[in-house]
Amino acid sequence: MHILFEVFIFPGVLFLFVFGLWAEFFDRRVYARMQNRIGPPWFQPLADIIKLIAKEDLIPEEANVIFFKAAPVFALAAVLAAFVYIPLWSTNAIASFYGDIIVVLYLLTLPTIAIFLGGWYSTSLFARIGSVRNVTQFFAYEVPLLMGMLAPTLLANTWSFSELTAYYHAHPQYTLINLIAFVVCLISLQGKLEKAPFDIPEAETEIVAGGFTEYSGRLFAMLRLALDIEMVVGASLIAAVFLPFGFGLGPVAGFAVYMAKVISIVFLLSVGRTIFARMRMDQMIAFCWQYLVPLSMFQIILNLVLKGFLS
Repeated sequence: MHILFEVFIFPGVLFLFVFGLWAEFFDRRVYARMQNRIGPPWFQPLADIIKLIAKEDLIPEEANVIFFKAAPVFALAAVLAAFVYIPLWSTNAIASFYGDIIVVLYLLTLPTIAIFLGGWYSTSLFARIGSVRNVTQFFAYEVPLLMGMLAPTLLANTWSFSELTAYYHAHPQYTLINLIAFVVCLISLQGKLEKAPFDIPEAETEIVAGGFTEYSGRLFAMLRLALDIEMVVGASLIAAVFLPFGFGLGPVAGFAVYMAKVISIVFLLSVGRTIFARMRMDQMIAFCWQYLVPLSMFQIILNLVLKGFLS
């Protein structure tokens, strides 16, 4: 019963729905204020979801109905499943096993693939262009993200999130060593969430809404929720790996520290999409492979050398 409560209520599905919608509000409000605008009220993301749920699902005539309907479900299920393996305010996650780092990183690739398939099989020209951009960008940011996450695990000598956070909680002095990987993963997360300057797959002035062009109603609501929750899950992942403090303080204080870390990361993402202009696809790919990949490789080599001295 206790496990079911954690998975479905807190800190599981219900908490993620609420926190994801609030994170969207916070992101939009920060983005607006930095542009000298007021921004939406706190209930706007929830109102948008309720409005979409009340609308009819419109499916293009020539679309592949199975893929079109399944894509939002898979995207939402993947980010929900990834969350249960990430330590939040304790070094122990809701569910944990050796190798869960690989599983979480795999699950976080599924929303991008699902969006690509949904957009492609909608048969809309705008959706297909956006989907191709989506999957092209995927191969640019995913490599430095994986390498950036790999570096801390090499030093901790584990593939378990719970053991990883426990190691860095016990050795906080090693946290600063992973600063380069932290920056790389933060920028890569910006690309995964398709936020400016990496929002070319959804360039509304060019291709309407990218892979989401033909989605409406409940299906679009699920996609919106999946992206909001993915932002929280991605921020929680970075917080657990690169900001391993606040554990062992008890549930109340630990939860407060966890919220502060995640909100700080979302704030950095909001600032990033405010101060940088949209990149072209070739610029985005070149940036990831010419700068982020070498930086993450340098971090891996640095951690391997340090591990040799420590062993």
